[in-house]
Amino acid sequence: MARGERRLRVLLLTGGPLDGTEGCAAQLASDVLGTLPDVDFVWFSQWPAGRPPPGRGRPVHVLSRDGGPHVSVRVQSVLAGAVFARRVALVHAFLTIGRGFPVFSWLRPLLLGGRPVVHTVTGLMDPKYLTHTRPLGTTVALSESMARRLRAADFGDVRVVPPMIGLDDWPYLPRPQGLPAVLFVGYHEPGGGAEVAIDAAAEAQREGARFRLVLALRGRPGQDSEALAEALRERAGAAGLTDFEVRGHVEDMHALLASVQVLLFPPSVLRGTPDIPLTVLQALASGRPAILSDLPQFADFGHAVLRAPAGDPRRTGQQLAWLLDQPRSWDMLAERGRVLVEDHFGPERFAARYAALYRELLA
Repeated sequence: MARGERRLRVLLLTGGPLDGTEGCAAQLASDVLGTLPDVDFVWFSQWPAGRPPPGRGRPVHVLSRDGGPHVSVRVQSVLAGAVFARRVALVHAFLTIGRGFPVFSWLRPLLLGGRPVVHTVTGLMDPKYLTHTRPLGTTVALSESMARRLRAADFGDVRVVPPMIGLDDWPYLPRPQGLPAVLFVGYHEPGGGAEVAIDAAAEAQREGARFRLVLALRGRPGQDSEALAEALRERAGAAGLTDFEVRGHVEDMHALLASVQVLLFPPSVLRGTPDIPLTVLQALASGRPAILSDLPQFADFGHAVLRAPAGDPRRTGQQLAWLLDQPRSWDMLAERGRVLVEDHFGPERFAARYAALYRELLA
């Protein structure tokens, strides 16, 4: 940037603070903030203070006890966004299309004014919400599958920018020794994959595999997470599993991935979960093979993962038993996963695509 040239100012519009609880929207916004140093960003920060905040840009405080995107926090974000949208050149929204999004999309001219808007879709809670939704501006999907769905819903200009993984933050790890551990990470929700993971683990055990199953699940607002976790423990016991653990939100994903051999993620439907789940990218970057369901959103992973029919615990369990019994195949998939992340999900490609999009919209 030439001396004396004004720096571009962009509002990062998220439903919660960037330094609050972890989530796809906050992570993607933080990645944009960290990879575009020539842009002045305005972003939402938790008050009282939460996690260590990003070290640059202008924070706007929103009152939040735990940093989660609760209704009160989302309302504050909308109101603050309506104020600061008039003070920036461009608004970059990171929002899931959920129950309240259609109303927000129709109020977009009133709330965000005439500034150009980039909307990165961080998830789709239910396809029915697309029926009465208007695009906020230029829409960014995380996968080709979601881009096709949005274009079919008359979203017009839809681009694809996959999420990124900091390769230095997620180094390739050696295979852990001892009894293998298999990890499922997701949400407590119908079709989210936790029940299929348990049934698949039971099938793999019947096939002769020996391993420990770890289920790490987060709750949605309003859920009784402990009661849901207890129901999963009962299901696992009834299925004949004896070595398993059901835990809540994971604070240190690095340590957890270092302790497991395989990521098992077999959802039947994605409800608000990103099309390219960050946990899957973290596992592949760390050299942990993944077994996924064959949802069209996961086609971007190609041959770097194993895929089984969605909702088919028998086939999923057979693949798990086979992978745990084939160290050479495990090594091959571990290397493929790391190469895929390096080639397609690195920070350089991510930053270049968003920088080009910003320039295009402001030309």
